[in-house]
This record gives sequence, C-alpha cells and structure tokens, in this order.
Amino acid sequence: MNILLTGGTGFVGKQVSKQCNVKTQVVRIGEKFNCSSVYKIDKLDAETNWQGAFNEIDTIIHLAGLAHSHSFTEHDYQSVNVEGTLHLANEAAKSGVNRFVFVSSIGVNGTETPIAPFSINCSPLPHNSYARSKYDAEIGLKKIADQTGMELVIIRPTLVYGSNAPGNFGSLTRLVSKMPCLPFGLTNNRRDFISVQNLADLLVTCAKHPNAGGHIFLASESETVSIKEFTNAIAKGLGRSLFQLPVPVGLIRFAGKLLFKSAMVEQLVSNLEVDSSNLKEVLDWVPPYTMEESMAFLKQEK
Repeated sequence: MNILLTGGTGFVGKQVSKQCNVKTQVVRIGEKFNCSSVYKIDKLDAETNWQGAFNEIDTIIHLAGLAHSHSFTEHDYQSVNVEGTLHLANEAAKSGVNRFVFVSSIGVNGTETPIAPFSINCSPLPHNSYARSKYDAEIGLKKIADQTGMELVIIRPTLVYGSNAPGNFGSLTRLVSKMPCLPFGLTNNRRDFISVQNLADLLVTCAKHPNAGGHIFLASESETVSIKEFTNAIAKGLGRSLFQLPVPVGLIRFAGKLLFKSAMVEQLVSNLEVDSSNLKEVLDWVPPYTMEESMAFLKQEK
C-alpha cells in the first residue's frame, strides 16, 4: 500500500515515518525533511496545488494543520484545518485515492468526562476554535466520502505523550526532570493517554486494515490513570525519583487561578476517559507498548 503523509515533520508524523515506509511526505517549502520522496507545498489551504501529488497513492494519513495555540485566530483554524483539509480530500478523491485517515482531536468531544467516558456515540461538544475546526473538518470529510466513495477514517487521540512532545506533556516532563516533588499526592482523577509510538502504530493500522473505513476511533491505551500515576510513570521513564506532596485538589486549582493557568491545571486534575473498545472490535488492535514501556523511551531518546 502506498501512503502519502502530511505533517511528517511534526511530533507524531516523525514517529509514523519511523514505523512505516511512507511513499510520499508532504512538506512545506523551506522545511527540513529526512525522506527520499517529498511533495512540496507553500501552504495548506483551499488554494494548495496538489497536482501530481497522488500518483500511485492509495491512502492519505493527514496530520498537518494548526495545533491548539492562542496565537491563531478563528480564521486561521478555518483556513488551514477545515478548508485546507477539505480541499486536500477533494483533490485526492478526484485522483482515485481509496482512503483518507484524518487525525482529529478528543477536544471534539469536550474537555472532561464528569460522569461516563466519552464514546463514539456521544454528542460532540467542541470547546474552542481549534476543536471546532477539527469537528467542522470531520463533517466536511463525511460529505466528501459519501459523495465520492472514498473511505474515511477519523481518529480522535487523547493527550499524546513521548519524547519532545509539545504542550502539557512537554511541560510535565521538564517539571519532573527538575523538581524532586509535585503536588499530586491527593489527586485521584481518571485520564486516558496514548504514547506517540502507539498512536503511530494505530495510524498505520487504520491506513491498511480492510475494516477501518467509515469508523471513528477515540484513540487511547485503555490504561486509565491519575495525574499522580502519570507523573510517577514519567519519573520512572526518566530514571528519576519523585515525591508526591499531599496537596488538596482545590488548592491546586486555586493556585492555577492565581497564576492564570486554570486551563492547564484543569487538563491535569480533571477527568477525561474514553471508550476505545471499538479499536479491538473493528481492528483487533491493542497498543503494542504499555505505558511503562512507552515512558522508557523518554530516557533512551534524551
């Protein structure tokens, strides 16, 4: 199977390239890359020139796009994550590409699960411009799939962790590497995660598995842990000792407000569980690495 990968120079894309022999990577002009076959674009939007990009391509894994950041506007997200994605899918369908694997976000479902885990049957509740752009792209891609017959696979990952990860995991890793203690001794929340190695394996499976088309998957390792257990696992992966101070969760939230970090704190101490059971049911997929094994890569890849 010949795969075209967008976003191959990013955090997840680099891992996909390590684990799969991708035929073509899409890179931006001037961007550094480490692959033999590339298709260069100047930007990703509704005007991107895709002529000749899909020769001999069976499947697209689409990772490229704007990630969550306060520096982007609603228009930026719509232009790149929605219009750019739908234009890519349209052009791919016209060229006979069989399958489009779209990496969305668990933010499409919402920010936390106070009662029951998110499932594929839950009503979407995108909570910010980034999540809305991913959901808008999902809706548009379903229409294209219905009209053209191109198979669509949607993956909504939970927080992705691994070496050199951006966002909260990168911040947590730096904290654990520098601090002998953290304040999560009394934090017994429940969150699902997925390592970059496991997510890359899942993406390749979704590109190749005959039953994947037409499904939405909430990507996790089905190993629900608290932030206390998660940071302890980071410490073990880094080969460091970590003591968890017994700080009440309410006090952690108060400190977050004082430091204008409430959103980040909530992502750490609230609950976010997902039902990933259809990964096994549809794809017979189980994560190839446990959380402990994935965290061991932190030390190996420093």
